[in-house]
Amino acid sequence: MSISLSSFPLAGRTAIVTGAGGGIGRAIAVQLSSAGAHVFLAGRREAPLIESQQKILDLGGKASYVTLDVRDPQAIADLVNQAVRSTGKLNIMVNNAGLAYREPILEGNPEQWREMFETNVIAALNGSQAAARAMRAMRCAGHIVNIGSNSARREGSGVYGATKAALNVIGATLRKELEGEPIRVVQVLPGPVLTNFDRHYPPEVVNELLRVAGEEPSYQKGDLLSDAQIERLQTAAAPYYVKAEDVGRVVLFAVTQPIEVDVFEIVIRPARDFSQALQAGRS
Repeated sequence: MSISLSSFPLAGRTAIVTGAGGGIGRAIAVQLSSAGAHVFLAGRREAPLIESQQKILDLGGKASYVTLDVRDPQAIADLVNQAVRSTGKLNIMVNNAGLAYREPILEGNPEQWREMFETNVIAALNGSQAAARAMRAMRCAGHIVNIGSNSARREGSGVYGATKAALNVIGATLRKELEGEPIRVVQVLPGPVLTNFDRHYPPEVVNELLRVAGEEPSYQKGDLLSDAQIERLQTAAAPYYVKAEDVGRVVLFAVTQPIEVDVFEIVIRPARDFSQALQAGRS
C-alpha cells in the first residue's frame, strides 16, 4: 500500500522549535515531525529534550536536540547554523520558549521582569533575525512562528502580558519588513494551556484545579507537575483550557499553507472562561 506524499506535507523540510522540552513546544515539534519535517529541539535542560526527541523517534520522525540559553544571541545563531549545515535548509522557525512570573507589579522582582523580557522578547528577536537571514541566504521559502498569548490583549495581565504585547508588535513589524519575500510571519495567541510553563501561578490557583481533578492539593510555588497530573487536570477542566496538542495543530496548519497565503495571526481559546474553572472547583 503506497502512502500519499500529501500525508507528509513537510517532507524534506527543516524546523527549529525553542522551548521544546515539554508542553506547547514538544507538542509543536511532534506535529511538525509527524508531517515529515526534521525538527531541531532547543531548550535549557537536556533530559526533557531527550524525552521529546525519543517521542518523535518512536513515532518514526526525525529530531535532533541542542541545549542552550535562548537569551544568548550567539547560541541561537549557532543553532540555526547547525540546522542549515546538517540539512542544507531552514524552513520553519518557532519561537516558543517563554517564561511567566505572575506577581502584581507592585510586588514584582525587577530581575524576574528582566528575565521575562529577555526570554519572551529578545530571544524571539534573535531567533527571527537569525532564521530570516538563513532563509534568505539559502533562498528557502519559510515561516517564522511566534507563540504569543491572549494575555497580550487582556487588561491587567501584568509584565508577562506586556512581553507578549511587545511580541505582537515585533511580529507585525517583521511581517512588513519581509513583504515581497517568500517568508511568512505567524503569530499564534493561545488562551490558558495546562503545562509546567505555569509553575509560577499562585499555589491557590493550581491547588483549586487539583481539587477539580480529584488530586491532593499539595502544590507549592515552583513545583513541577508530572505529565500524568497535567493530563488528569486537562481532562477534569477540559472546557477551560486549550491543549498543547491543539496549539501544535494550529502551527502545523499555518506552516502548511501555500507560501502565497499570509496566515498572520491565529487566536486559539478554550470553550469557557478560565475563571469559571475555579468557581466549578468551589461549587
